[in-house]
Amino acid sequence: MLIASYNLHKCRGITGPHAPERNLAVIRDLAPDVIALQEVDFRHGARPEALPRDLIETQTGLVPAAFLGTGENSLGWHGQTILLRPDLAAASSVRRLPLPGIEPRGAIALRLPGLTIVAMHLGLARSSRRAQLERIVGRVSRFGAEPVVLMGDFNEWHDERGLEALTGFRVIAPGRTWPAPMPRLRLDRMALDRTITIRDSGVHDGEVARLASDHLPIWADIALP
Repeated sequence: MLIASYNLHKCRGITGPHAPERNLAVIRDLAPDVIALQEVDFRHGARPEALPRDLIETQTGLVPAAFLGTGENSLGWHGQTILLRPDLAAASSVRRLPLPGIEPRGAIALRLPGLTIVAMHLGLARSSRRAQLERIVGRVSRFGAEPVVLMGDFNEWHDERGLEALTGFRVIAPGRTWPAPMPRLRLDRMALDRTITIRDSGVHDGEVARLASDHLPIWADIALP
């Protein structure tokens, strides 16, 4: 299974304009089975979608996981959604996980047969990120025995600090992802159950990816036990 994570930055690149077709092209090039997306909605007001949902399937072959968003016209919850193959979507369920912290944040838990994927966009303060990871790990430990993958924008520039709650996971940061035009920091990560085999992983780079968002997407080719 190819899984990926991508912060869309509201589909406006570094400075604009709003151009979701670029982000959809990046997702199409990635060709993931499941991809966690962050910042899919505009930030203010009713949080309307920045990534048009009516273009997703025709442009990428994927569909959004079914759950209630932040607002009536939102694609995501706290700006997050998960896209996946239609056959996987038919066998999935989604749970929203409210998170503590200074800012309003939340994670999404996608339950598939034999696998749980948690998509997250952690806070800007390390104290909030620590509390959020502790909450997530505590919640998923009660889901069942299936393997778990946590992935998203961890907002953590350090490779050791702030990740203490993930001692039971294998944490990978495939490469530098931010800022996309000249990446310097590895803000995007995955934390995988140790029963999962990581066949390969990387950062999806390229001319369009460097224009489409302030983050580059990360991906991993995994094999389940």
